[in-house]
Amino acid sequence: MTDWDTVRRIALGFPEVEEDASGRTSYSVRGKRFAWEARERDGGGLAVRVDRDEKRLLLGSSPEVYFSSPHYNGYPGVQIRLEVIEVDELRERLEDAWLIQAPKRLANEFLGARR
Repeated sequence: MTDWDTVRRIALGFPEVEEDASGRTSYSVRGKRFAWEARERDGGGLAVRVDRDEKRLLLGSSPEVYFSSPHYNGYPGVQIRLEVIEVDELRERLEDAWLIQAPKRLANEFLGARR
């Protein structure tokens, strides 16, 4: 239900995000990548950073949306099928990924501004 334009719009809405479109598109906060275009040979889709414990929960809860190729075994990331995920859920995944990678002060400022 989403596409790469939606990913871009949401990702660039977080503070201090940089987009790298030289090859496979990726999004970073202060040099730490939080979302990127997964390689086709690894199943494609959008890859995002997740908490290691959350990875199992996501993969088990919605296997039609979330998956992980062998390339990502042992890595705190999941792949997302953009053609299936709803926009609100995508926004939540991208925000969580951004919060994992953002410096604590920046993350706290972001969360405080939302209250």
